[in-house]
Amino acid sequence: MAKPAIDVNNLPYADGDFYGFEQLLTEKEREKLQELRDFLAKEVKPIAVDCWNRAEFPMEIIPKLAELDIMSLVHRQGYSSLFAGLAHAEFTRADSSLATFMGVHDGLFTGSIEALASEEQKAAWLPDIYAMKKIGAFGLTEPLGGSDVAGGTRTTAVRDGENWILNGAKRWIGNATFSDWVVIYARDVADNQVKAFMVDTALPGYSATKIENKTALRTVQNADIVLENVVIPDSFKLAGGNSFRDTNKVLKVTRLAVAWQAVGQQLAAFDVARRYAVERHQFGRPIASFQMVQDQLVKMLGNIVASTGMMVRLAQLEDLGQAKDEQSALAKAFTTARMRETVAMGRSLLGGNGIVTDYEMAKIFADAEAIYSYEGTYEINTLVTGRAITGISAIV
Repeated sequence: MAKPAIDVNNLPYADGDFYGFEQLLTEKEREKLQELRDFLAKEVKPIAVDCWNRAEFPMEIIPKLAELDIMSLVHRQGYSSLFAGLAHAEFTRADSSLATFMGVHDGLFTGSIEALASEEQKAAWLPDIYAMKKIGAFGLTEPLGGSDVAGGTRTTAVRDGENWILNGAKRWIGNATFSDWVVIYARDVADNQVKAFMVDTALPGYSATKIENKTALRTVQNADIVLENVVIPDSFKLAGGNSFRDTNKVLKVTRLAVAWQAVGQQLAAFDVARRYAVERHQFGRPIASFQMVQDQLVKMLGNIVASTGMMVRLAQLEDLGQAKDEQSALAKAFTTARMRETVAMGRSLLGGNGIVTDYEMAKIFADAEAIYSYEGTYEINTLVTGRAITGISAIV
């Protein structure tokens, strides 16, 4: 008699939380996390692969995110940093492209306003941003400036009476093809300091062109931005954005979010790999019955647990106000390196089926490369950490 099929969803540790980290959340937070999971399962998972294949962003999801009040779920209204991190991970677990959309709008763009705007600017801008009536983008990286943009920003800002005139170009700017606003970081030619400006994307001289032919995060609408004599009122210069040191206040927080994304991406790979291993039969039995397959699954799980454990502690430090830049840097470097290993094992476990998006793993595998690179490369974050433990900078 044939054995009954195994229901992967009812196996122990079906949520992937092998060490029970979610037990550290309050009951309210656990309920909200489940609410988010239910939303993602209903609204995001069913469309994720198709949107990725077509490289199109599902604009219809934005009102649904607003209705869910996703901006509050992520890190406002009394939730802990641990809840916010696990929410980022769950969003990525469902679809890393939409998680990146949120990371740009909520983390980089909104984070810039929260960290660098005056109280008057916040009062004027944040209500529509939180309600997702206005979608934002974050313009820092340039065609010729990535890791060295701190000292090599080529986009310029010139003061002209009560206005600023911006000229230059930005690259890899997520959401920029459809955003209402974008925070542009430009070098003030008067003092050579990088300053932050809120730019209405409808202004004359502003243009954004979608970057085509990507092999990762295809749903994200990354763009090349060109600024040609864009005139910005002085009231739209972010009051607290006056040097790259100020910009780092934003990047420190967003590195944490990306490290949580690396956790979510590993969970996504584990979900697919475990289900496939149990359901796929070779030589007359599930491939999960083979020792080498179980070895791969356990190594994937170990990477997830190690990454999550690091992030849980960092979330606790964040709530205590004790988290440091170098700790965020180490977390981003470590979790994304483990992520690369995990998704590679998952792709290998699926064999030939691991290179087509029909089984999801190909998408997960490809998207991991973008997460590995943005918000500071592995190498740069390693050197930031290395400087902290040696007192010597190896960054030129």
